[in-house]
Amino acid sequence: MTSAAAPSTGVAFQELVETHKKRVYYLALDLTGNHHDAEDLAQDVFIKAYRAMDSFRGDAKIFTWLYRIAVNTHLNRRRKKAVRNMQLQEDFDRQADDSGALPDTDEQAQRQQMQSHIRASLDALSPRERSAFVLKHMNGLTIKDTAAAMDIAPGTVKSLLYRATRKLRDELAFYRDDL
Repeated sequence: MTSAAAPSTGVAFQELVETHKKRVYYLALDLTGNHHDAEDLAQDVFIKAYRAMDSFRGDAKIFTWLYRIAVNTHLNRRRKKAVRNMQLQEDFDRQADDSGALPDTDEQAQRQQMQSHIRASLDALSPRERSAFVLKHMNGLTIKDTAAAMDIAPGTVKSLLYRATRKLRDELAFYRDDL
């Protein structure tokens, strides 16, 4: 790379980060389940994207490419790490930090308990099921874009989504009575 090309690459990368940082962060948050890990994952995604900018062929949309980097990075991390046992404590700490105090109404407490159940149910999914579910239903990607982001066939995405939805429905069945 010549010195004249470096500034334009830096500007292009800065635009890439500014345009996609929120979507990448929220995807990372959905995949990891906590703020700290989401920040680390999002940072790693952009570092990897910067290093691979020259190899981006344009076959996919840029956000699909970033999502694919995020999912692959997350799956690689999960393979290397043991399951976190501190999730409930982190959620408790985050609730106290967000509001400055613990929930003071029954409705807030019920909402937070439901969010905790949903997060626990998502954690019970396999990494691939969770990734497919998060990309499709929480980030609004199409089946085709989800497949591209995960580097799998669309039929595999449909299968993962079916299994994830079935597991989540079973895990959260006790909420049906409340509805």
